[in-house]
Amino acid sequence: MTDTDSAHAPATICVTRHGETDWNITGVLQGWLDVPLNANGRKQAFEMADAFKDAGFSRVWTSPLSRASETAQIVAELLGLPAPICCEGLKERNFGRLQGMTKQDLSVLHPGLHADILRRDPACHFDEGESMDQFADRVIAALHGIARLNAGGHVLAVTHGWVMDAITRYVGDLPRTLVLDMKRKNGESLWLAVTDGSACSISHAGSGVQVSSGSVDRA
Repeated sequence: MTDTDSAHAPATICVTRHGETDWNITGVLQGWLDVPLNANGRKQAFEMADAFKDAGFSRVWTSPLSRASETAQIVAELLGLPAPICCEGLKERNFGRLQGMTKQDLSVLHPGLHADILRRDPACHFDEGESMDQFADRVIAALHGIARLNAGGHVLAVTHGWVMDAITRYVGDLPRTLVLDMKRKNGESLWLAVTDGSACSISHAGSGVQVSSGSVDRA
């Protein structure tokens, strides 16, 4: 393969949701608020590292939010990889003024929005937060940016639930407004082949990451 061919070769990117936090369990909208892993979340990170030991990753990328970055740090250390690279584009969606609010309170104060959030409706409007298009645009830009820097390689990207929803719609050529009938668990992965201009989901022998049971909350 020539250097030119290598530069255009797809990057294999394993996009993975961070380990569990206490706010996942109690149903608090996290968004850009920095919430650490709980004990089970750290255990899940160790389990991810074990599941990824034969994946051949050369680097780990991560959202800068601590629940993701701590997950990434644990995995990188156990796999003997350099410290994770932080990428702002992998951050969770900014939920604006609702960040830090429990879903129980939200159900009383904003019942309609509460129902839409439980459905994970991407068209939700968040006062002082990100719009659907602002969010999806930065996530997809980050995905292709990582691919450009890792053409032909295998990397791990630790991120968040709503981010994975946006990527799932993108690689499936689905409308940004589509409500997905799925809930990704902590530690669940999506394997992708990504170039500078395209992305598709792929199967991978190492994709069956099994972590201990925890919350499936997505915020």
